[in-house]
Amino acid sequence: MKASDVASALDELRRALGPHTAGDWTVRAGDLDWSCRDTAVHIAHDLLAYAAQLAGATDDGYLPLDLTVRESAGPAEILRVVAAAGTLLATQLRAAEPTDRAWHWGPTDPSGFAALGVNEILLHTYDIARGLRIGWRPPAAACAAVLARLFPDHPAGDPVQALLWCTGRIALPDLPRRTSWTLRAAVE
Repeated sequence: MKASDVASALDELRRALGPHTAGDWTVRAGDLDWSCRDTAVHIAHDLLAYAAQLAGATDDGYLPLDLTVRESAGPAEILRVVAAAGTLLATQLRAAEPTDRAWHWGPTDPSGFAALGVNEILLHTYDIARGLRIGWRPPAAACAAVLARLFPDHPAGDPVQALLWCTGRIALPDLPRRTSWTLRAAVE
């Protein structure tokens, strides 16, 4: 995966959630314990952290940083923060060499950070959309790319359903809903 995949996922997020910034973002985001607002802030935090990890070329752990979004920020402002953090990740991905590595549960290449970013955007947009009662599903092609990179042992079939199952959002026929999972972003 690459920078353009992160940009496409951000476009999906804006299309799905942008028209709904007047809604109640204090409600739970799907089945998460977080509100829609907190989930959007979480997306921004992780995108910024991925960009910083890659830019800092950290090789043994996570940089000691956190993103704080002011409590007074409304949904539209938070979506701008998400877009800014995602743009920083995409910019860093464009600047990175394919051989660059940074820490995310092991040495992770730029493609892995791109997949992590897309995964974060798609899944939490889904969670927020559920909380706001918006009928939105992640795009199948993006889900298939995330599955190929982060969940190589994913079940066959619809890539949207498979990604939602891999990340504990749904059960599948003959596969109970997961309560934990591991992303395989690190490379050997």
